[in-house]
Amino acid sequence: MDIGQLFQTIFVHPISNLLIVFYKLYLFLGVPGAFGLGIITLTIVVRLLLHPFFKQQMQTAKKMQDIKPHLDKIKTKHKKDAKRLQQEQMKLYKEFGINPASGCLFMIIQMPIFFGLYTTLSQLLRNGTGAETITKINEILYSPFLRIQSIDTWFLGFNLAVSPSSAKSWHYFLIPLLTAALQFIQASYATPKTNKNDNENKKGKEQDKKDDKGGDFQKAMGTQMKYIFPVMIGWFSYSLPVGLSLYWNIFSIFSIIQYRKINKKKN
Repeated sequence: MDIGQLFQTIFVHPISNLLIVFYKLYLFLGVPGAFGLGIITLTIVVRLLLHPFFKQQMQTAKKMQDIKPHLDKIKTKHKKDAKRLQQEQMKLYKEFGINPASGCLFMIIQMPIFFGLYTTLSQLLRNGTGAETITKINEILYSPFLRIQSIDTWFLGFNLAVSPSSAKSWHYFLIPLLTAALQFIQASYATPKTNKNDNENKKGKEQDKKDDKGGDFQKAMGTQMKYIFPVMIGWFSYSLPVGLSLYWNIFSIFSIIQYRKINKKKN
């Protein structure tokens, strides 16, 4: 079994089966827009499963922000001794119970699941809902009970299998605008706010500014991504099927809610 087949078996097939379970459940209940609701439910389930890792990432980010003044002092004190600087940094991390690698754990775990969801929705939406697509879907389902005859991709007046770029109705253009807006809001909450005291301490200290060029560069990159990334996501949303944007937007809404809760606790 090659890597592609392994990825399909571990991620794509289970996600596809779960999506069809939710889809058939909503069909059984007679709820309109069953496929769209299935995507939303699947996204919520994935987000809840990832919540502990997301929470850990946010806690690590908060601790890193709290110890930044201490890190700045260490960098200034040991700027000419890289080995001692690294030792003091690790000592500080240990003192405050910080594992720098844990901040990346959420992204590491999220990426294969995200690509699994993306692949699943792409196969269901971009390939159309014809007989060939339905046959391929039925081949990977775990139970004959889950087999489907067709998929109704309409949800709240939108065809989830159509991209805004190929749609012939103006209201489809609201999708990329909404997607970009939600991504911008999420990025705004995720961007650490500059401490006023830090700004005051930097005034008149030319040497500190020189030593902190790396930090300034990271801030500049973060600011650029805050504006550029939403535009990129908006463009993808314009080019890809609406169903993929639905998944992305629900994921963003959950992130915004969690960021708001964390920021309230900080205050």
